[in-house]
Amino acid sequence: MSDCLFCKIISGEIPSKKIYEDELVYAFYDIDPQAPTHFLVVPKQHIPSAAAITEENGAIVSHIFQVIGKLAREMGFSDGFRVVSNVGEQGGQTVFHLHFHVLAGRDMTWPPG
Repeated sequence: MSDCLFCKIISGEIPSKKIYEDELVYAFYDIDPQAPTHFLVVPKQHIPSAAAITEENGAIVSHIFQVIGKLAREMGFSDGFRVVSNVGEQGGQTVFHLHFHVLAGRDMTWPPG
């Protein structure tokens, strides 16, 4: 999607601090962290939100959670972290591309603020 912020980050059009990338997903640090460790994991395929997950694209969510587990182990916080996905404007979603916030550290409250 040409006007999607996360699609532009995935394509390299907008810079990010990448943590992980494979053929299906891209993970990068949040520019406004709400915890000592706060990163996002997004599918490379544009899926608007969790409400748009279907049988055809659902396997990507399983892969995303495998990546989240792998990164949590590698970063040393597999014993405690939070995964959040906001859905729709009323649910607090501001970028309409499926994404999962991964937060670890002392302050993992959600929503932030």
